[in-house]
Amino acid sequence: MEDTFGEEDFLNEDEPVAAHEVLQTLEDAWLNEKFCPDLLPSQDMYVEAMMEQIQQMEDNLTKLKKTDFRVEVHHMELARIRYIITSYLRTRLEKIEQNTAFILEQESTRGPENAYMSEGELNFAREFLALQENHHKQLVLKHVPPPFQDFMSTQQSLVPNLRSHVFLRAKKDVNGVVIEGDRDTRDEEVDLEENSQHIMQYKPIANLVQDGSVQLI
Repeated sequence: MEDTFGEEDFLNEDEPVAAHEVLQTLEDAWLNEKFCPDLLPSQDMYVEAMMEQIQQMEDNLTKLKKTDFRVEVHHMELARIRYIITSYLRTRLEKIEQNTAFILEQESTRGPENAYMSEGELNFAREFLALQENHHKQLVLKHVPPPFQDFMSTQQSLVPNLRSHVFLRAKKDVNGVVIEGDRDTRDEEVDLEENSQHIMQYKPIANLVQDGSVQLI
């Protein structure tokens, strides 16, 4: 694996990060995004870093003889990395398309340093919502009496189901996770042991996904 990635490190604000660590972070982000009902903060910095690494790996491949056994191994690894990146970005766009108005509303409450969407995703969401609203207006609203138009406009906004269940693995010990009860049951506190696996609603562990305490699987 180290031979595949070479010796290059990527710099963040604090210290260099090895290429294989960047890939692991991106792979974790991909799985979290894939299984999470809500849109998570963008990891576009890691996507860009891996795209640069892919280019370097391709350049290194040209220096190897075609008979070198490492060529096929590296081609397979490149294909795997491309798949992770493509799937990660596609999953995020699908969520944006499904919950555009809600996601843009939530994003408007965050400052630039806490933004969840990349600049490209934000522009896409705004353009997609404008097209969606125009289509809805032309297809439906113009045939509806004015008093009902505002009501029908609000009905098209979908929101993610934060009470949907997810499968997770605790990456460290976490105490006191509060599981909300319903009309017939009380709230319950659950302790998560490192490497233990659980099925539970996403809402009570949402912050644990974002801070890296748990991994969706």
